Amino acid sequence: MKNKSRVQPLSRALFFLILFSLSIPQARAQSETSLAQRIQKVMTRPEFAHANFGIEFYSLDTGKVIYALNADKLFVPASTTKILTEGTLLAKLGADYRFHTRVYRTGPINSKGKLKGDLILVASGDPNLSNRIQPDGTLAFVDQDHSYQGPALPGDPLLVIKQLAKDVAAKEIRKIEGRVLIDATLFPDGPREGGTEVVMSSIMINDNVIDLLAKPGAKVGDPIVLDSSPQTSYIRIVNRVLTSPADSKPSLEPPVFSANPDGSVAVTLSGNLPLGIASQPASIAVPSPTKFAETVFREALVAAGVQIKPMANSASADFSSAARSYTPENQVAEHVSPPLSEEIKITLKVSQNLHAGMGPYLLGTLVAKDTKAPLDAGFKVEREFLQSAKLDLSGAAQGDGAGGDWADLFSPDFMVHYLTYWTTRPDYQVFFKALPILGKDGTLAKIQTSSPGAGHVHAKTGTFGSEDRLNGKLMLNGKGLAGYVITKDGKKLAFAAYVNHLSLAPDSDAAQQVAGQALGEIAAAAYDADLSISASAASGE
Repeated sequence: MKNKSRVQPLSRALFFLILFSLSIPQARAQSETSLAQRIQKVMTRPEFAHANFGIEFYSLDTGKVIYALNADKLFVPASTTKILTEGTLLAKLGADYRFHTRVYRTGPINSKGKLKGDLILVASGDPNLSNRIQPDGTLAFVDQDHSYQGPALPGDPLLVIKQLAKDVAAKEIRKIEGRVLIDATLFPDGPREGGTEVVMSSIMINDNVIDLLAKPGAKVGDPIVLDSSPQTSYIRIVNRVLTSPADSKPSLEPPVFSANPDGSVAVTLSGNLPLGIASQPASIAVPSPTKFAETVFREALVAAGVQIKPMANSASADFSSAARSYTPENQVAEHVSPPLSEEIKITLKVSQNLHAGMGPYLLGTLVAKDTKAPLDAGFKVEREFLQSAKLDLSGAAQGDGAGGDWADLFSPDFMVHYLTYWTTRPDYQVFFKALPILGKDGTLAKIQTSSPGAGHVHAKTGTFGSEDRLNGKLMLNGKGLAGYVITKDGKKLAFAAYVNHLSLAPDSDAAQQVAGQALGEIAAAAYDADLSISASAASGE
């Protein structure tokens, strides 16, 4: 899930804090350099009085647990779930796997450049039909992703679609007598993923969102100035957000959508933005990724000089019959994605919910070849992968790919065993390099930036919260951090740390500032702590 605080429905009863105690001589237990003592200082802070911690640190050099607390209990893991989803994708498809998004014609092209048939873009499940793609073939990201109201990447989000349109025109197609269609049968527009409410689909342009940049008007009461990207007739924004006094708080109401007969949508935005505040980024999830893709592809074709008919009803398209035309001789354009290693990096660094949410579906369709029940098939593939790693699945439960399902529960010990297994794989370095780095990048960019451990913890974050309406607060159901520590003397550790059921102020930054910093501090403590003392503590000596 997103690693900046957010609210999700439902909450559960609180668990009481379980204090860590040592059955060892007092002098050793109180050593200031002990990992156990450092962790204890974090857990006994007043804000964690009713919270529940689960932690395990494991030495990859000695093969021994050096610290454990409630390590065999199940915890709400939030987005640390993504390391299972993305790890399975990496293992089953391979680091060099590339998505191929192709465009086909269903009829001949005459001497005047008239296509007597349909033009069909076939979705491949590529998550990065966007401006993430850089000239060197890598994928770029912003530490706070635009799906989580962070800034959009610079550049044209329709870069890939426009290039496909130009490639179609380069095939001497000047006019299309049939329809322009998007074949998303690999996985049609489906449910919204739980963290950002973005619709999941096998066609993903600009992460299926419209980016907004809002700034206040010249005076109180003026409408705000609103820019949107990409510009498309698919969506028309009705701006009812007003400029409020400088001492007010910004507020944006949930967007209200209304459908038009042609498939386009109107979106009404309401709220206020304080006078003088800096420009604020935001995003709107498109209701239908397929219709969005069809519209922007049509617009790109027109811009490339291709004549097309007014938009026809694509709902009646028979893609099973059209698939007979998906042959090399009928292919008129193709986009080949950067390698999967780059996509794994994007998903884990910024905790991209749409991409991870699509993970089980991609496993089902691309690995299991099951387009009828891709979610079930995908989880079967993952289960078989975990079983092949000889992991005890009694410490794991999972209901989605991103970490936003109430079935998602993992024990710290299971996570540590999973992370340990990855160090034995030939593609471990791809997995390791995709993880956020403490105090440096991704969702860990602002965590423990001045700690000696900054730069030495590579780990996946997670946040899962819900609204406590009784007390007007945020119930942080789960905050997690799982990955690796490279210690000051070069030792390598795998770890997983969770805190569940923490009551916080209803502040968008509270989860990060309280629980995120605390778990980062716990992980960073292992960088220069005396691990020999913690090893004795864990073994009860």
